[in-house]
Amino acid sequence: MTHIVAGYPTMKKCKDLAVLMAESAVDFIEIQIPFSDPVADGPTIMAANQVALDSGVKLADCFNLMRELNDTIDVPLLFMSYFNILHHYGVDRFCKEAAACGCYGLIVPDMPLDEEPNEGYLAACKKYGLNAIQVVSPLTKDERLKKIANVASGFVYCVSRFGTTGGNTKLNDDLAKYLSRVKNYINLPLAVGFGISSKKDVEMVHKNAEIAVIGSKVISLINDSKNYERDVKDFLEFCAGGEGGIRTPAGTGVPLQV
Repeated sequence: MTHIVAGYPTMKKCKDLAVLMAESAVDFIEIQIPFSDPVADGPTIMAANQVALDSGVKLADCFNLMRELNDTIDVPLLFMSYFNILHHYGVDRFCKEAAACGCYGLIVPDMPLDEEPNEGYLAACKKYGLNAIQVVSPLTKDERLKKIANVASGFVYCVSRFGTTGGNTKLNDDLAKYLSRVKNYINLPLAVGFGISSKKDVEMVHKNAEIAVIGSKVISLINDSKNYERDVKDFLEFCAGGEGGIRTPAGTGVPLQV
């Protein structure tokens, strides 16, 4: 699974990048809605968020991007956002609009289960057929995992280590043990993100989980490369090749190990 920020570097280039990803053996694409305080993200993605906001990207533009991409490519698309955006727009209204755009699911890392009685986020996702992707970390307790197992759908996003995206790229040495503990309670595919920046990282993830999430690395290639389209495509195809790669039957969003 790859990660793009809507409107970065521009909205057109963002769309072209998603199409390129779909052509480069990517199974899911996570579209981040730009936000001024993306607390789970490191400096690389934070800077991309700010560029998109400074260029005037609005929520309506993000909905339009997903709608256009769903008409163009056959890869499940997700929105990643922070709950402030959903709360301000209206949770039910947001979920209804996202579903109408063909959204596969939502990743909202700062929406805890405890707030569900007040916010109705999970209920709205269920109402409109969206997968409410739950996020866990090495700090998540067993009791919490049991609760998450009761509401999770699609897959579960496992933060590989402590901290924010990007930055420290050393995967948690206890990754296999941590993911095994998650599997004890959750019978869904696992996606592993934060610090996935090489083919070696992807292969390590695929020994223990179904989905490797590559986010900051792609944005770094955009920032640093003179021909980022070529370099992003080459990098993703290299990471997806060989043993441990996954492919998703078109339109199903169900990862199958090959």
